[in-house]
Amino acid sequence: MTTPLFLLRCVQLGISIRDLDLLTIGLVNDMYCESGNDSYSYARLGTQEDFDRF
Repeated sequence: MTTPLFLLRCVQLGISIRDLDLLTIGLVNDMYCESGNDSYSYARLGTQEDFDRF
C-alpha cells in the first residue's frame, strides 16, 4: 500500500491526521474493509437467543 492510498482510505473513513497518532496501519485497513459491510443487507440477523444457544 502506498502512502497516498493509505491517506485516501483515511479520508474516506473520516480519520484526521491527529487521530492517526492513536491508530495503526493495520487497524485503519481493518476499518476500511469492515466499512464495506455497512451497506450489506443480511438475510437474517442474530438475536440474543441465537447467542445463548451458541
